[in-house]
Amino acid sequence: MNLPKRAEDAHTTLAAAFNTGDVATVMNMYDVTGIIVPEPGKPVSGREKFEESIKAILSIKGKMEIKTVYCLQTGNIALGRSEWSITDGNEVKISAKGIEVMKQQSDGTWKIVIDQAFGAEANLVV
Repeated sequence: MNLPKRAEDAHTTLAAAFNTGDVATVMNMYDVTGIIVPEPGKPVSGREKFEESIKAILSIKGKMEIKTVYCLQTGNIALGRSEWSITDGNEVKISAKGIEVMKQQSDGTWKIVIDQAFGAEANLVV
């Protein structure tokens, strides 16, 4: 899997990675020294915790879709706002509104440093 060359392509690339069902492919999208929040109020960091979180999300069978609401970039940092879901046929298994911070790597590609999967939910309390 190729990492995105533009910050605004990170959501599409992440959804494609999840839809492979492969943990290593999804892990490649993240800077594991950052933070992922797979459940509201439960941020985790570090390779082992990222991998556990990604495996849990991958265990939700279905197709992930991520819509980019906006992507703001300054220099090598970008902020994305997303609306995402995992569906199985017509059944929505999970959906949420997220916020992601991305950082451009030295090779010009982008990785997600902070993934607050539920960060834009109206009733979020942390």
